[in-house]
Amino acid sequence: MAIPLSWADGDEASSARESSPPAERPERPAVVLPHAVEAAVWRGDALGTPVTSAVSTGFERLDAELPGGGWPCQSLTEVLQVQPSVLEWRLLAPAMRTLVGQGRQIVVIGPPKAPHLPGLRHLGLDERHLVWIAADKPVERLWATEQLIKANAAGMLVSWLPQARQEQIRRLQVCAQGCDGPVILCRPAAAEHEASAAPLRLQARFGVDWELRIHLLKRKGPPHEGELTLPSVPGGLEAILTPRLCHPSRLIAARQSRELSHAVGSPSSRQPAGRPAAAH
Repeated sequence: MAIPLSWADGDEASSARESSPPAERPERPAVVLPHAVEAAVWRGDALGTPVTSAVSTGFERLDAELPGGGWPCQSLTEVLQVQPSVLEWRLLAPAMRTLVGQGRQIVVIGPPKAPHLPGLRHLGLDERHLVWIAADKPVERLWATEQLIKANAAGMLVSWLPQARQEQIRRLQVCAQGCDGPVILCRPAAAEHEASAAPLRLQARFGVDWELRIHLLKRKGPPHEGELTLPSVPGGLEAILTPRLCHPSRLIAARQSRELSHAVGSPSSRQPAGRPAAAH
C-alpha cells in the first residue's frame, strides 16, 4: 500500500510550525508533602535534619557546628584521640552534667582508667548517676555496648572500642537509631583513615593553654575546615591557677624570646664570619 508523501520547502514548513499554536500542556498540581515527611528530608548543604534531637555539648562554638546543635541522639558519635581516657571527660562533662541534672544515668563501658570520682565531682557530676561497667576484652565491651543501646536505658552511653571493625560499628549505628540518648564511641586517632558508619566523627586533642582543639572529620552537612578551640580548664584547677599559668603559651613564648636574644647578643654570635675566636 503506497503512502502519499507531501514535500514542503524548509522555510514553509518552519513558518507553518511557528504559526500553529503550541499544544497546551496541563499544569501539574504542586505536590504538598506532609509536615513530618518534609521535616525528615535532609539537604546536603544543611546541618543534619530538624527531626534529629540532640543534647547540647555545653560549648557554644561546638554546638554551632554540629547537626541539631549538640551531641545527636538516635545516632553514633566517634571521638578520636591519640591517648585514651585523657580528655573525654572534659569534652563530655558539660552534657553529662545536664543529663544528670535531669535525673538520667550516664553509663561508661570499658574505660582504660578508672573514673576519678573527686575529679568528676569538680565537673559537677554526681557519682550516684554514673554506671561503670568494667569490660576488659573487646568482645565483652562490644556485647555490653550493643545490649545497652538496645535497652535504651542510659541518658548517655560512652564506650571505649579501639578495636571495633567497620561491620560492628555499622551494626551499632543501626541499633542506635532507637536510642533516645547520645552514644559516644571513643576510638584511637589512627581510626581516622578507616571507613565508619557513624554520622558524626571528630578528632580531639589538647592545646597549650588548657583548651581542647576539635577537628570535625565527618558530619551531616558541608565539610568543616580548620579546628575549633574550646576553653576547658580541668576541674579543681581553675580556682587555683594564677593568671600567668592560665596561659602557658605566653610563658613559653617569653622564654623562647629571651633565649633568642641571649643567643644573638652573645660574643660568639658577634664574631665575624671566617675569623676564628681568640683562644684564652
